[in-house]
Amino acid sequence: MNYQIRKIRESEYPILSDFLYEAIFIPKGIERPPKSIIEQPELQVYIADFGKADDWCLVAETKEKIVGAVWVRIINDYGHIDDETPSFAISLYEEYRDLGIGSALMKAMLQLLKEKGYKQTSLSVQKTNYAVNMYRKEGFEVVDENEEEYIMVCRL
Repeated sequence: MNYQIRKIRESEYPILSDFLYEAIFIPKGIERPPKSIIEQPELQVYIADFGKADDWCLVAETKEKIVGAVWVRIINDYGHIDDETPSFAISLYEEYRDLGIGSALMKAMLQLLKEKGYKQTSLSVQKTNYAVNMYRKEGFEVVDENEEEYIMVCRL
């Protein structure tokens, strides 16, 4: 599949709400929550007022359609490590998963963060999420965990 990875344009920031919803891991057999779930404050921290210092986003585009996004910002979220470590979020529309686009987006963002001088990035992921293996393959390591989630860090 032909696609390009590029920086998000300011006019495209609203699409992050779609990708925030797509990033919610739904285990097999569980009904998808309504899209309104992303209005909860603990989820809004990922996208509200996006575009400040330490906010970075790359998108994957094919045939003039954005099909995936990876973004980081320094926030106090589930995967928060410290105030210098950006939290990492990534998602793709379902029909564009398992095509290598997510891995390419991750690699591009990790390179961007390294170029910007960040030392590491972190995320929280449910233990049963298939993406755990992708994160590990790209260099993320488990640094903490609770009953349901891993806190993972990638040193740059």
